[in-house]
Amino acid sequence: MRPADAKFLPAALLLLACAGCKPCGSGCAAVAEAPPPAEPAAALRDALTERPLDLHILVDQFGYRPEDDKVAVIRAPVSGFDAADRFEPGKRYQLRRVGDGKVVHEGAALAWQQGAVQESSGDRGWWFDFSSVREPGRYYVWDAERKRRSPSFEIGPEVYRKVLKAAMRTYFYQRSGFAKKPPYAEACWADDAAYVGRDQDTEARDLADPVHSKRRRDVSGGWFDAGDTNKYVSFALQPVHQLLNAWEEHPSAFGDDFGIPESGNGIPDVIDEVKWELDWLRRMQNADGSAALKVGNIAFAKAAPPSRDDSPRYYIAQCTSATITVASLFAHGALVYARVPQLESQAGDLRARAIAAWNRYQASPRKQTDCDHGVIQAGDADLSAEEQAGVAAEAAIYLFALTGETRYDAYLHQHYRDLRPYRDIGWSRYRPDEGEALLAYTRLPNAEPQLRATILADKSRDAQAGNGIYGFDPKSDLYRAHLHPPQYHWGSNSTRASYGTTNLDAIRYRVDPLHDADYATRAADTLHYFHGVNPLALVYLSNMGAAGATRSVNAIFHLAYPAGTQWGDAARDACGPPPGFLTGGPNASAVADGVPATLSPPADQPAQKAYRDWNTSADAPWSVTEPGIYYQAAYVRLLSAFVGREEPGSGPQAERAQPAAEAGQPER
Repeated sequence: MRPADAKFLPAALLLLACAGCKPCGSGCAAVAEAPPPAEPAAALRDALTERPLDLHILVDQFGYRPEDDKVAVIRAPVSGFDAADRFEPGKRYQLRRVGDGKVVHEGAALAWQQGAVQESSGDRGWWFDFSSVREPGRYYVWDAERKRRSPSFEIGPEVYRKVLKAAMRTYFYQRSGFAKKPPYAEACWADDAAYVGRDQDTEARDLADPVHSKRRRDVSGGWFDAGDTNKYVSFALQPVHQLLNAWEEHPSAFGDDFGIPESGNGIPDVIDEVKWELDWLRRMQNADGSAALKVGNIAFAKAAPPSRDDSPRYYIAQCTSATITVASLFAHGALVYARVPQLESQAGDLRARAIAAWNRYQASPRKQTDCDHGVIQAGDADLSAEEQAGVAAEAAIYLFALTGETRYDAYLHQHYRDLRPYRDIGWSRYRPDEGEALLAYTRLPNAEPQLRATILADKSRDAQAGNGIYGFDPKSDLYRAHLHPPQYHWGSNSTRASYGTTNLDAIRYRVDPLHDADYATRAADTLHYFHGVNPLALVYLSNMGAAGATRSVNAIFHLAYPAGTQWGDAARDACGPPPGFLTGGPNASAVADGVPATLSPPADQPAQKAYRDWNTSADAPWSVTEPGIYYQAAYVRLLSAFVGREEPGSGPQAERAQPAAEAGQPER
């Protein structure tokens, strides 16, 4: 950080970002504003030196699309770790252009709720609305009386495209069994293929029968699940479905140029990445249609980077949780493959696999809920009987879309209320893939009219229920992205992203057209929250300075990027973690989840401040800063709506049912 900038940061924010840093000037560089590479030197002097930065003035640090609402939030801490950082805004705020400092908009910052203190953040605040400014360019908000500015940001139609690329590339870095080498991996994060050595994923042992060599099998590939390097079939459900949904609805958001080895092959890179996971899931399926549940270590990974971990690997041979999961994922995958010419020949294999898994699951006399005993670290991959019932109804939707067979539609009619939207408010805030599948059913040309009408009416009732999840209520949140207090739990950022997407679904499916503008505002403000409009002035994505963020996450809990290594912290180490990982987010239950009660933050804080930018294993940071392929997918799903345009008639399309002889058999 430049000393001229450092002195104007709130002291507690500086402490949070730079705890344990080297002296400012080197170690705190990640907190200083990272200028866009294209800005001329004169503009940088104006933006970074002559106009002192103050992170009480919050904006989306990447920027805004011209047509969207644009509201800066000015914050004054009252309670929490930063309570000493007093701030009172001046009477006049301006939007100025980077470079020449020209004023393009001017007005007052209006007090939120007549100066009330928001309980969930511990802050009071003001809003400065500059939505009328639509001219593309680079700007900052300026407090004309206090002589302080916000981070600089861009207004433009493609402002989030580079962010989407970074967020999607985290899946490449999560690949197991694949070398990450330049030019596809930046030098900092290059690594050889992990878990392809002796007794590892290419010849993993059956956990129940580890001695017999005939039980060894190739379960290589797939993504590391989160901050661990294990792989879970049931945990793949949400991310695979949501990434496929994101592409189906916004294909223009996803190019073939995201910088992965498959880029340029004519297939959208998001589909290439999902294919990496689906190819692993194929290896996890057994000849009888059932599927293995989990692959990993019986002790936590002992080396970083992952290629240095020589631990033996094990798998759990089969479980109904995994079997119904692959039925759902293979059916959806087959639908998408059929729309991609280069993959069309593989659609029949996925179709046959989906049907085989469905038949095997339905023939199982007992739904297994205790396959995972925790011997393979770390998460419990079992699904409850209730959860399996929901996945089965979801699988029926995609199998009906794929085959047109009435048996799947009949099953859905009997079991659609097993899906999560009928067991929760908010339709898609938890298990969002299930809510999205229900809505996708309504767009099938052969959907039963009465069930279609019922689903849409139920979504409409949910949207209009006043449950605090939908629409824009200026009273609900100083930071314009309300999350109910109980939802500030482990993985809160994933739930927040789903709040945004379920609002977009209300627009997409025309369930309450009179309030579409409010739903759009709520979704956009949710995105801005992730990008810095929050009590920490923090972009909740890792190491995004090169993409234009002034202050982004420095540390994530990940066994591949641990504390004390060159990858541990972007503020003080040579590399830090790769860009674009979404962390779990504020967790008001962090202490109950293992974080020491003496570590504040995240302990003893208003819910929105229950976060710390750290990854010291002894402090159980995984409940706060660990990423997850499901958190990432929820964010990508939301973000893609602000990058691409929805295509008419998007979503799964019913195909003419093929005779069994034409459908093919699973490839082995």
